[in-house]
Amino acid sequence: MRFRMAKSTRIVIDKLTNSIEKRTTGKSYETDIALVSTNEIKTIFKKDGWYFNWRKEFTEKGRHVYKLTLKDDKRIQGLLCLEPVDNYIEMHIIETAPHNYGKTKEYVGVPGNLIAFACKISFEMGFNGNIAFTAKTRLKQHYIDTLGAKVLFGNRMGILEESARNLVNSYFNDNFHAKG
Repeated sequence: MRFRMAKSTRIVIDKLTNSIEKRTTGKSYETDIALVSTNEIKTIFKKDGWYFNWRKEFTEKGRHVYKLTLKDDKRIQGLLCLEPVDNYIEMHIIETAPHNYGKTKEYVGVPGNLIAFACKISFEMGFNGNIAFTAKTRLKQHYIDTLGAKVLFGNRMGILEESARNLVNSYFNDNFHAKG
């Protein structure tokens, strides 16, 4: 397996849910994940609270930027940049929308939903659910504990078949079954 180095993932998995939940009520909402359009990417700015330069990721060859929205509300809840590489999916960047940060966030479960989607794509491409990413050192144990991630080397981490299957079946149990 050949690895490409990516920016360090700094997202905290706030809660693994079967969708995303309104923080204040605990009500669960159905979500959609789709590719971000050219017009949508033009509306995502650091000045509005986004941490990463998503327009740059959008234009990188071979990369795909996805958005997470509620089924009945097209406001972006989170973004994810993926790239198929050899026999796994590289998760370059993942970020919740600015309104989903901190103690007053609107929705919980956004990061878990996006990571489960990355694993789903990996299964669909025949990569056994395998995804890889570079983690901030202080978050490595968090990813091990919450996602079942494994340290591959240094700060490189992977979510491998068994953990990927668990995530996919948690989030996509009505629409997708990762066979094992």
